[in-house]
Amino acid sequence: MATISEAAHLSTQAIHAGLAPDPTTGAILTPIYQTTTFVQEGVGKDKGFTYTRSGNPTVAALERNLAAIERAPAGMEVLPACCFSTGMASITGLLLATLEQGARVVVSDVVYGGTVRLLRQVLAGFGVQAVFVDTSDPDEFAAAVTPDTRLVLIESPANPTLKLTDLALAAEIAHRADALLAVDNTFLTAALQSPLLLGADAVVYSTTKYVEGHNATVGGAVITTNPGLQEKLRLVQKSVGFAQSPFEAWLTLRGIKTLPLRVAHHSENALVVARALEDHPRVRCVRYPFLESFPQHHLARQQQQAGGGMICFEVEGGVEAGIRLLENVRLCSLAENLGAVETLLTHPASMTHASLPADERQRLGITDGLIRLSVGLEHPEDIIADLDAALSGKGGQQ
Repeated sequence: MATISEAAHLSTQAIHAGLAPDPTTGAILTPIYQTTTFVQEGVGKDKGFTYTRSGNPTVAALERNLAAIERAPAGMEVLPACCFSTGMASITGLLLATLEQGARVVVSDVVYGGTVRLLRQVLAGFGVQAVFVDTSDPDEFAAAVTPDTRLVLIESPANPTLKLTDLALAAEIAHRADALLAVDNTFLTAALQSPLLLGADAVVYSTTKYVEGHNATVGGAVITTNPGLQEKLRLVQKSVGFAQSPFEAWLTLRGIKTLPLRVAHHSENALVVARALEDHPRVRCVRYPFLESFPQHHLARQQQQAGGGMICFEVEGGVEAGIRLLENVRLCSLAENLGAVETLLTHPASMTHASLPADERQRLGITDGLIRLSVGLEHPEDIIADLDAALSGKGGQQ
């Protein structure tokens, strides 16, 4: 394994941490150990792996790398990172590892629709009590975290409105009640925000998004500083069958090598596009954390290294005008994903958050006219030109 200082810069950690040339061939990239099982030398004598559902060398390399870039303590007896088959599998694994019948989890009111669906339509039937609160409001947040709360789960920035939560304060509130704090850091990654350093006990990812970054995989991960939680995560991963596959792990490792560069460029592009949208006569309510007009601009500057690649906005003319935009872009794509090199547009009300009741979406600011924009790595002038053409009714023309 490569010996990399824990103080090494993130770009160095992303390329080298937890990895080493293959000892058999010298291959510089971690091999894909595409195997179900591992031959054992004798009863109880294995080389660290027995069956891919419970552990695989390629997946383990990804877990070491993720733990390093997240700055999780290297001295833990149990590897701090645990990879899952999808982002939702990582959320499910976290909830199963921390909650039991009658347990209470406090969740940000604005989160990915799949998380809400899991809690309300699946885990509620097993006696899990989910309380959704505005975690950006310290008083409302603190009042919701009662002594029977086992877990606090936050998205910051929130999907899709980009509302922020003060993570250091969130850690203080959760720990005061002896609850664990988990932060879904999918929108920013360790390149732009460090929840563990701000006091969180665990960081959750859909690695499908920025971590892999190329629209090529699905995957998830939980990284934690709590050894007891990590042991439970391993038990859930093995027992439920949520393990990441070797090939998906290998592709994700490839993506991580350029993560700091990609996310920095996503952020640069997004700020340029956000400013252009803010000045566009057919656009209103542009939200981007590093815009001066963003309501929590000061907090964004305080706990994020950059604004990230996500923007949300509404088009003048309401839902119909928004639909015309979505259907008339040419360079950008209408798709249900984010964080990839390609620029993607999503209509949350009918796609990512369609399972939420309409009145609840409205209350949370997820209006029928809201558009989520994942700014890619194309030249920002080309992205702006495509959006402008679609907004002006000229999109889709040859």
